[in-house]
Amino acid sequence: MSFDFETEISDHLKNILELQTASGLFTASTQGVVTGYDKAWLRDVYFIVLSFLETEDFDTTKKAAKALLTIFAKHQDKIKWAIDNRPYETWQFIHARFHPETFEEFWEEWGNKQHDAVGEVLNLLVTLELKGYGVIENAEERRVTQKIIDYLYNIEYWRDPDNGIWEENMEIHASSIGSVVAALKKARQVDWLSVPEDAVVKGEEALRDLLPRESATKFADLALLTLIYPFRVTTPEEEKIILRNVEYHLTRDRGVIRYKFDRYYNNNIDGYSEEAEWCFGLSWLAIIYAERGEREKAYYYLRKARACVTEDGYMPELYYSGTDRPNENTPLGWAESMYVIALYKISKLKDEVGRVT
Repeated sequence: MSFDFETEISDHLKNILELQTASGLFTASTQGVVTGYDKAWLRDVYFIVLSFLETEDFDTTKKAAKALLTIFAKHQDKIKWAIDNRPYETWQFIHARFHPETFEEFWEEWGNKQHDAVGEVLNLLVTLELKGYGVIENAEERRVTQKIIDYLYNIEYWRDPDNGIWEENMEIHASSIGSVVAALKKARQVDWLSVPEDAVVKGEEALRDLLPRESATKFADLALLTLIYPFRVTTPEEEKIILRNVEYHLTRDRGVIRYKFDRYYNNNIDGYSEEAEWCFGLSWLAIIYAERGEREKAYYYLRKARACVTEDGYMPELYYSGTDRPNENTPLGWAESMYVIALYKISKLKDEVGRVT
């Protein structure tokens, strides 16, 4: 199976741009979808924007990053309160979802305590700053960025349970800690930002204590792949174990299940087995193996990811277990983005004679 990388990348970037709003933010899925995925998640926006960052579309990247910074500026009084007074209710933490145009929080009951999402916004802001494409343009925006660091330190992210990447169980999550560690390490390279001396150390110590598990209840979890890409905070041995566990325990024909006994879109009426198969898991594995230079495995997972694309050219959130039926969140911006990144990275791999195949 051959790939027309340039065409596929272009087509799927167009799919993603269909989800962009005038503010620069992206909705998680199609605007108006009945599942509620017409909102802007901090985390989804970050992972969506990675496709534009990797393909060096800095204009789109900067527009989204500026919108994220504006959200934090809009809610900086809340952030300052959380710095001065340790939050004790989930609604007192930075929320995970916002209206893509007004930047207002959504207040219905939700797993809003998501430290990884805050770390991801900080990561994006400082990454652009270090690349020379910064969106932090004045003293006020610098103060807001510093407040994000102060907020993460004050809540003691390294030992504070949160709802995590899947917005579910309140636990200490390795993926949440890793997100913040990665962001703080980059923030230390920005001369006008102040990162407490022990902020990274405590995070790395907590990560070493928890890995290779995602949490106390999950030994294998798709979320652990974030620690390898894009956060890059694992040791070689941790990376090896994480990949082995995800591939052996979680990988399926049309995706990677998030974790065993996941009830979200479970295809079994008892909700106990037949977990949903998340398409972006296959792209994620392709990305990681491409970065490791393991060409054969990278192509293997890329082919499996491509088989998830619907007849009308969209990458779904997931397929119901053992079926060819995707759920309503099609396209999912995050899944489209991971597929673009996989295509882009693998397009750079050469065979023995230097020809892209």
